[in-house]
Amino acid sequence: MFYDLNVPFSPDDPDISATLSFLAELGYTTVALSQTINGKLPPNPTPPPLPANIPQGLTVLTRLNLALSDPAQNQRLVSLAQVYDLVALRPVNEKALLNACTNVECDVISLDLSVRQPYHFKFKMLSAAIARGIRFEICYGPGVTGSGLEARRNLIGNAMALIRATRGRGIIVSSETRRALGVRAPWDVINLARVWGLSQELGKEAICAEARKVTALARLKRTSWRGIIDVVDGGQRPAPKSAASVASQKATKSKQQAEGNGDSLKRKASLAPEPTVEESETPLSKREMKRRAKKARLEAAMGVSDTTAS
Repeated sequence: MFYDLNVPFSPDDPDISATLSFLAELGYTTVALSQTINGKLPPNPTPPPLPANIPQGLTVLTRLNLALSDPAQNQRLVSLAQVYDLVALRPVNEKALLNACTNVECDVISLDLSVRQPYHFKFKMLSAAIARGIRFEICYGPGVTGSGLEARRNLIGNAMALIRATRGRGIIVSSETRRALGVRAPWDVINLARVWGLSQELGKEAICAEARKVTALARLKRTSWRGIIDVVDGGQRPAPKSAASVASQKATKSKQQAEGNGDSLKRKASLAPEPTVEESETPLSKREMKRRAKKARLEAAMGVSDTTAS
């Protein structure tokens, strides 16, 4: 199961159907259509309607990309998590990145790695986010869609620095491309991740296991109590059974028990061991012979005493 959790989408995009069909042909099973909001949040943000002709076997999720610069935006992220399947933050500076790693409730931290970052990635800050279940996203789209040599150089350098700071843990890889021309096959993405410094195993986890954990944790946050307790069964009472069905079940059960008892008796009788000649003619030990001789002498002495008395 391969995941691509960042495909930009707008309702008036004519290429989204071809992109989804191409992703399904390449082997992707889950795709997240992302909507980006910069600046102030609208009063009631809602995800755009999904395209009508979604390929069969492809799961489509909704995602919100939010540029984080003001800590006051943190108060509305809980409500956004109830509307969108995934909530991703894009910090614009180091202070916003520290806030996203330690305090803000989100699913993904997606950095713009195609531009030069004015700060260094620190292991202590990034590991705090990974311990909270947040994953860091690397988007390969700006490096393969002709954005320029500078964007490609920055993407490679920033991706290597991010992987080095996280020790290769908590990384997911997405496309962030609108057209099918910029999408790559899963194994091509794994080979591209090896250029950045990830092993083949970790590169596969970046588009399989780690991405699946992101969607599973996001769903658990929405449906459970504080992301800890989830109601699997509602506890409804089963429908009452009719008297005829109960009687037929009892008759069937008693018949099965009777057949089982008969079979067990026959089996016991057939499996009962027969005494052999060797067992009946077993020679007596010396101790047993002495005990029997003593018993015979006592019985003879008692018989003589009884005759004398009479």
